[in-house]
Amino acid sequence: MIIRNGLVFTNECLVKCDIAFENGIITAITPVGRMPGIGFEAEGAYVLPGLVDIHAHGCLNSDFCDADAAGLEKMLAYFGRQGVTGVVLATMSLPEEVLADVIRTALPYINKAGYGAILRGIHMEGPFISREKRGAQNPDHIAEPDIDFFDRLYALSQGSIRLFSIAPELPGSPALISHAAKCCRVSLAHSDADYDCAVSAFEAGASHVTHLFNAMSALNHRTPGLVGAAFDHAACVEVISDGVHLHPSVVRAIFSMFGARRICLISDSTRGTGMPDGEYELGGQAIHIHDGHSNLVKDGTIAGSAMHLADCFRQAIRFGIHLEDAIQAASGNPACAASIDLVTGSISPGKSADMLILDADLQVQAVFAGGVRVDDKQH
Repeated sequence: MIIRNGLVFTNECLVKCDIAFENGIITAITPVGRMPGIGFEAEGAYVLPGLVDIHAHGCLNSDFCDADAAGLEKMLAYFGRQGVTGVVLATMSLPEEVLADVIRTALPYINKAGYGAILRGIHMEGPFISREKRGAQNPDHIAEPDIDFFDRLYALSQGSIRLFSIAPELPGSPALISHAAKCCRVSLAHSDADYDCAVSAFEAGASHVTHLFNAMSALNHRTPGLVGAAFDHAACVEVISDGVHLHPSVVRAIFSMFGARRICLISDSTRGTGMPDGEYELGGQAIHIHDGHSNLVKDGTIAGSAMHLADCFRQAIRFGIHLEDAIQAASGNPACAASIDLVTGSISPGKSADMLILDADLQVQAVFAGGVRVDDKQH
């Protein structure tokens, strides 16, 4: 299969060329007109790496933590149709036995094309988080850091836990951070840590920050908190650019401060994404979806988002982020953060044929995930 005449994002810039792929793998990138064979005409269109969302919970009234195979397939199909070709789905703070069921349900889908988006791994968000900065996490299931708890779930996941979010100020966190960093990317999250505590966590092995600015100690000119420590030490930070979690000015400031190569656009989508306004559930708590917002019913706390990553990507561009920077932040950077960049996140020979074709208005023309056109998926 050949995609012809598109403006292709490769090597961090847009170049007009042709792409060939076979058996789900990109085999060649050449100047236009040099490859014979069956082709998809992309004249006048952008050909981008498929978007990679490393922090999504759900959509279409399904949640990853439902541990429901049918719901998971529905989620993968929906995300794929939007142009999200890879997902690292996030858990919530829940009991170990519930999280174990979630992992067991996920395992048959890991790295399998044909469902839409490809499930590339699991983001274990909680339960080792701050009660004060829990956001929409259920306080009934917050737990003290426990290496054995983590080890049991990691072993069960067969290495599929790609990111692990934890609050560094909790008793036992430093040891767990150092231990977990040998297995996966450790992210600081839902935390009231001061600057020094957060720096110590980065020195212990953490390298990532979950939804920067949200549910964490604030950046102040004399007490820079977790945000300041992230600026000095984090390899990557997550940004929810839905226009609800962060003001557009703050999104622009983050790109200016951190640089586009250190930012991962994420959705933090909930089961209300793609659904009408109404009442839904997140981690055992009622949420209200209304006018693009997702909030806890009981107190109005922001509870994830009602937007998928492709719309967050378009929002970032509307906020003034350069197209090339937004592409990198929604594809290559998250793939690198989840340690899946050897297989996806860029258009390169040898990588999975995960590609998104957008028209001049950034609307979807076609999506390929693992070489399978999402509209033609078999499941």
